[in-house]
Amino acid sequence: MSTGIDHILAAAASQPWALMPEKLAEIQAFLALRADGARFSREEIQARIGPGRTGEPAASSGVVAVIPIVGIISQRMNMLADISGPGGTSTDRVGAAFRRAMADPNVKAIVFDVDSPGGGCFGTQELADEIFAARGRKPIVAQVNSLAASAAYWIISSASEIVATPGGEVGSIGVYGSHSDMSAMMEKAGIRKTLVSAGEFKVEGNPLEPLGEEARAYMQKRVNEVYGDFVRAVARGRGVTPARVRAEYGKGRTMGAREAARLGMVDRVATMQETLRRFGGGGGPVAAPAPAGGMDATSMEMRRRRHAQRLRMR
Repeated sequence: MSTGIDHILAAAASQPWALMPEKLAEIQAFLALRADGARFSREEIQARIGPGRTGEPAASSGVVAVIPIVGIISQRMNMLADISGPGGTSTDRVGAAFRRAMADPNVKAIVFDVDSPGGGCFGTQELADEIFAARGRKPIVAQVNSLAASAAYWIISSASEIVATPGGEVGSIGVYGSHSDMSAMMEKAGIRKTLVSAGEFKVEGNPLEPLGEEARAYMQKRVNEVYGDFVRAVARGRGVTPARVRAEYGKGRTMGAREAARLGMVDRVATMQETLRRFGGGGGPVAAPAPAGGMDATSMEMRRRRHAQRLRMR
């Protein structure tokens, strides 16, 4: 098993997720195949994980800054980038793009272009807090185009206004952790791995043994804590009580655009084009998160091509 895949598997197992469960299941299945030595073309990767849109820089659109929040969300570079190429959304990069747009006197409004099933919880609360603190200085609009689930909804609930495209969905307000018990599989394969550790709970929850009751209780405690943060952030952003969020905002389900508007999860139903016209924008995005590692668009494209070349050579 490669060091890179080890790191990605560890990241997938070590943090609470605010992500649609079916999407994480797809990712975990894909990573398991990669850990077993499977290699895939870029087209096969997209078929398994989903092509999505990327957060690469886009063209100017007048006085409106459009910042994409697309694909799986993580704090820094998308944790799948090493195996699937550029894609996903980094909360650090979105935050940097947001600060640039807020500081630019030529930008009169900011629109988040959102199409994401959510992602990891690290960095999500911080970005939501930053957006909420900036409210009132410029219009900050989140356009659901067409999915804002879990961590994505957590982030955009802090915007001044949420608009959902007619066929869009929002919600999936919930948090979970996962544990994969690989002990039976390894025993069947004749593999016995021993962990040598210091610190009472250092290897707690490792995949080489079943999840113990104490470890499960700790995981549940962490999930409950993060869920509480999620609920409070949504309540603050939408101007309602945490109790209402828990009882009426889907209970972990996604809601269609019109039902979400009825419940108060979004403010209106309209397309991206309609939202841009309302704020004086032309038709396309203007400000996107800078590519990871400070690369410009040309460098990002060159990296993508090198990655595709490596896949073909395997």
